[in-house]
Amino acid sequence: MAENTLLQEFDTPYGTVPFNEIKNSQYEEAIDVCIKKSLQGIEAICNQRSVPDFDNTILALENNGKELERVLGVFFNLLSADSDDEMMEISLRVSPKLSDYSTSISLNERLWQRIKQVYDNQDKFNLNPEQKMLLRNTYDSFALNGANLEGEDRETYRKLSAELSELTTKFGQNVLKELNTYEIWLKKDELAGLPADIIAQAAADATEKGREGEYLFTLQQPTYIAVLKYSELPAVREKFYRLYNSRNTKGEYSNLENMKRIAEVRREIANLLGSNTFAEHQLKRTMAETPANVYDLLNRLRDAYMPALRKEMAELTDFASETEGKSMTIRPWDYSYYANKLKNAKYAYDEEELRPYFPLDNVIDGVFGLATKLYGLTFTPNDSIEVYHPDVKAYEVRNPDGSLTGILYTDFFPRASKRPGAWMTSFREQYVDEDGTNVRPLVSIVMNFTKPTPEKPSLLTPYEVETFLHEFGHALHGLLANSTYASLSGTNVYRDFVELPSQFNENYLTEKEFLDGFARHYLTGETIPQEMVDKIIRSAQFGAAYACIRQLGFGYTDMAWHDAKEPIEDAVALERGATAQVQVFEPIDDMIFSPTFSHIFSGGYAAGYYGYKWAEVLDADAFAKFKENGIFDQKTAAEFRDNILSRGGTENPAKLYRDFRGQDPTIDALLIRDGIKEAPAINATINKD
Repeated sequence: MAENTLLQEFDTPYGTVPFNEIKNSQYEEAIDVCIKKSLQGIEAICNQRSVPDFDNTILALENNGKELERVLGVFFNLLSADSDDEMMEISLRVSPKLSDYSTSISLNERLWQRIKQVYDNQDKFNLNPEQKMLLRNTYDSFALNGANLEGEDRETYRKLSAELSELTTKFGQNVLKELNTYEIWLKKDELAGLPADIIAQAAADATEKGREGEYLFTLQQPTYIAVLKYSELPAVREKFYRLYNSRNTKGEYSNLENMKRIAEVRREIANLLGSNTFAEHQLKRTMAETPANVYDLLNRLRDAYMPALRKEMAELTDFASETEGKSMTIRPWDYSYYANKLKNAKYAYDEEELRPYFPLDNVIDGVFGLATKLYGLTFTPNDSIEVYHPDVKAYEVRNPDGSLTGILYTDFFPRASKRPGAWMTSFREQYVDEDGTNVRPLVSIVMNFTKPTPEKPSLLTPYEVETFLHEFGHALHGLLANSTYASLSGTNVYRDFVELPSQFNENYLTEKEFLDGFARHYLTGETIPQEMVDKIIRSAQFGAAYACIRQLGFGYTDMAWHDAKEPIEDAVALERGATAQVQVFEPIDDMIFSPTFSHIFSGGYAAGYYGYKWAEVLDADAFAKFKENGIFDQKTAAEFRDNILSRGGTENPAKLYRDFRGQDPTIDALLIRDGIKEAPAINATINKD
C-alpha cells in the first residue's frame, strides 16, 4: 500500500498528478482503501454526541472522502482520454462498488437525521448564502437519492442504483469499443473530393498496415465529417453514413436492450422517490424545474425554426437538382455535401479554404489570448508538470497580479485510447481548505482534431475553432472558480446552466476584431483577409434552422426516453415518435441514434439534453450585452467573471444571471443571431424564478 502512488500526497508542482508513477494495478486497490476510509469518516460524523450543526455535519460531510475524489478524478478522466482494455475491466469491477458506496451514504439513516436536523433548524446558525446553498444541496441530494425511503424500498433502491451504474458504464464502453473496430478501405478512384490531409492520413495508416497504395479510413469524427462533406461519390457518403448511424444496434456491442433497461431502472428509481417519471425527478434541481417547462422551450423553438427549415431545405433541393441536372431528393448522407456547396456558391466560402489560416498553434494563441483580453489571464507552458500522454501539454494559468489561477491540460488529437467528441473535466476542483488556503483547480480540455502530418501542421476548420472556444469556456468556468466548497465550485452548477460559459465563448468566432489577432496563413504569415472574415460572418446563419431542429430532435428523444411512465418496448418506435415533429429526412430502416447517444445514457445528460438550447438562449442574451458595450469591454467582462464564471453553484443560477444581465433572458437575441427574426420579439422569458 505504501507503494501505491494514488494513496500518497502528490509531491509534485502544485500537487499535480504524477501520471508516470501510476500503474493500472493501483487503481482498484486505491479505490477500495479510500472507500473504506471514507465510510469510517461517515461513521465518525454519525457517532458524534454533539448536537448537529453546520460545521460538525454539513461541512464535515463536504470534507469527507477527498482522497477518494482525487483517485476517481484521475481514473475516470483517463478512462475517457487514455484508456485500455485493462482499465475498462477495472471500471466494470469498481462501478458497482462505487454505486454501493454512494447508496450506503445516501441511505444512512443516522446521517440523514443529522442533516435533516440542521436543515430544519438552519435559521439558528446564521449561515451566509454559500453555506445555505451547500446545506440545501446536501439536503436535496439525500432526499432525491432515497434518504426518505424505508424498509424494503431502501434495499430496492440500492440494487437499482448498482445496476444502473453497471449499465451506464457498459453503454459507454460499447460505444468506444465498436467505434474502434471500423476499418474502411477505399481505393484511389473512391477518393474524389476528399481533402488532401485526410487522404494523406489514410494512406499513412494503410502503409502502416502493410497495404501500400490503399487508403484506410475510420469512423473517428474528423474523418466521418470530412467524408460526408466533401466526398463527390454518393455511394461512399452513403456507406460511411450507414456504418456510422447503425453503430451499437447489433452484435457484441449492441446497446438496444441496454438502453431500454437504463431507462426502465431510472423510471423505477424515480417512482420509488415519489416522481411519476425520471425527467420529473431529475429536473427538480435545474433552472427548468419541470418537464412542462422543457417542452415549452423546445416547442417555442420548434415553432420559430420549422418554417425557416422548410425554406432552407427547399433551397437546398433546388440547388442540388440544378447542380446535378436532374430532379434530386436530399438524403441524410447528401445534406452536408450539398449544404457545403450551396454555402460556397452563396458566400464563396469553403471551410477547407480557411484551414490554412487556422494552424492549431495560432488558434491556441488566439483562444488563450481571448482570456487575456477579457480577464487578464496568462498561460505559460510548464514541462516539469507530468502529463498522461505525449500529445498533452500542461500550462500554468495566472491572474493579472501573478497569482496562480490553476493548471490547464490540453489534449487535442484522436487515438484509439480516447473516446470521440470533445469535453472539459477537472483532475481537482477549486476549494478553500481547512487552513484557509485557496486550492487552485487542475483543469483539462480534450478534443479530437485532425493530427498534423509530416507535410502540414494541424489545420483547423472554423467549426473546430468553435469547438475549441466552447471547451475553453468550460475550462474558464473551472479555472476562475472562487468558491469555498469544491461541490459548489466551477462547473458544479445546474445542468441547464453549465453550458452558458462555453456557448458564450463561441460568439467570438464571427467577430473580426477577435480573428484579426491570430488567424494567419501557416505558410505566408498573411493575416486572414477581410473578405474571408466577411464570409465567416455572412455564412454564420447558414443552416441555422437545420442545426437547431437537429438539436431539438435530440432533446425530444431524450425526454421521450426519460419522461415515459411505462417500460419502453420498442426503441425504434420511441425515437421515430419523438422526432416526428422535427423530422427532416424520411427514416431509414432500423437506423437510430439512441444506441450511441452517450450524453444521455452514460454522460450525465439524462433528461438534460435540452440544456444545450436553454443555455444557447442564455449565451445569445449574455453576448448581446457585450455587443452593446464592446466585445472586449473590461467592465462587462469583469461582471461576467464575478457573477457567472467565479461563482460556480454558490447561488441559484437564475439570480446569478440576473445579477449579470440586469434582466431575465429572452429568446429574442438567439432568433436575431440566427437570422430567424430581424427585430426583437415579445419579451417571452425562459425562466420565471
